[in-house]
Amino acid sequence: MTTIKKGGVFLKKFLVLFMAVLIALLPIVGMAEGVSLTMGSWRADDVEQMNNLLSIYKEKTGVDITFQPTNPSDYNATLNLQLEGGTGPDLMYSRSYATGLELFNAGHAGDCTDIPGLHENFTELNLAPWATEDGKMFAVPFAAVSHGVYYNKDVFAANNIEIPATFEELLAACETLKTAGITPFANGVAEEWDILECFFLGMLPNYVGGAENRAKYESGELKMNDENFVAALGDIGKMAPYLPTGFEAVTYNDSQILFATGKAAMFMDGSWTSGTYGDVEFEWGVFALPAPEGKATAICFHPDLAITYNTATAHPDECKAFLEWLCSEEGVTAAVANLPAGYYPLSNFSVTFTDEHANEFLALNEGKETDARFVWPTLMDLYAPMNQAVIQVLKGAMTAQEAGDSIVAAFDALQ
Repeated sequence: MTTIKKGGVFLKKFLVLFMAVLIALLPIVGMAEGVSLTMGSWRADDVEQMNNLLSIYKEKTGVDITFQPTNPSDYNATLNLQLEGGTGPDLMYSRSYATGLELFNAGHAGDCTDIPGLHENFTELNLAPWATEDGKMFAVPFAAVSHGVYYNKDVFAANNIEIPATFEELLAACETLKTAGITPFANGVAEEWDILECFFLGMLPNYVGGAENRAKYESGELKMNDENFVAALGDIGKMAPYLPTGFEAVTYNDSQILFATGKAAMFMDGSWTSGTYGDVEFEWGVFALPAPEGKATAICFHPDLAITYNTATAHPDECKAFLEWLCSEEGVTAAVANLPAGYYPLSNFSVTFTDEHANEFLALNEGKETDARFVWPTLMDLYAPMNQAVIQVLKGAMTAQEAGDSIVAAFDALQ
């Protein structure tokens, strides 16, 4: 009897302790329910798609994430002001390389190194754009984008133009179109960023090569006023007669409209807008902007965006849980199904794109050297000087050599 009595007392004590622990754990189990987060982004065009993706996550977890994008050219400055003022979003898009690293070094972007699935489901190559020198991760890779020439197949056919294989053939095609009264390229310079990021940096690997040579420019071993770099500046200058009349005032949105309405035959742009032309009244495709004769055509395939969390968030656990989901096959599959065409996930999971033009853009990489946008890894301080140099060449205010010299002067001033 004594033994049974002691056992009963032990059992009662155990049950009391168990219930106490269970009650204590209940808030943790349900802590995600009712939590609301915000997400900052530079992709104002993706509201519908991102809302779809985030609604899937809400259904799964109960966490409500509000997508709050900013105009692309304003994102960096706006985000910095928000973070410095304590009003930054809980989650935020992170640019690759130096720009994203600045937020981490400033203490704003969280340490994502230990997010489950990050190292298992991404290659070191695809992690590198968001990694510090000592191997810490400041964001979870989300997507890469490509760059190429959108072209109106109907206009090309009507003017007996084949896809050009060299830059010289591209110029000849432009002249044919201009003679026929058709604006060859839709690009302008009013917003500045797009003529650099989409056009010049999209064509630059054709002249200077890929990552190996880029590193030589970064170190100063090669100069940005050498023969190859000046040739690239000279060739974008040759595009000026084939841009819209008054291209100085043409915005990025204007360029999209010019191409979508058939008023311009081509548009040098990124893969991220490939989903916006689904309703146009003509057949269109994409091709790689070709290298000059004697050089190999290369592609600017850019690790564009990742997502990180704000170190000042009131909900770090929920933020990290969302990032963990983005590292999973379920999260990647949901992203592929809901993001606009032209975004390419960087994980190891096998994915299928149903959009014809997304596949067409991705196929441009085949057999070609690819590299990130030239200034992103370590030369972001040259973004503005290079942007202005390109614009001045197009306006005829600088020669290609003068533009190259101005970029070198800016580089030297940073040393």
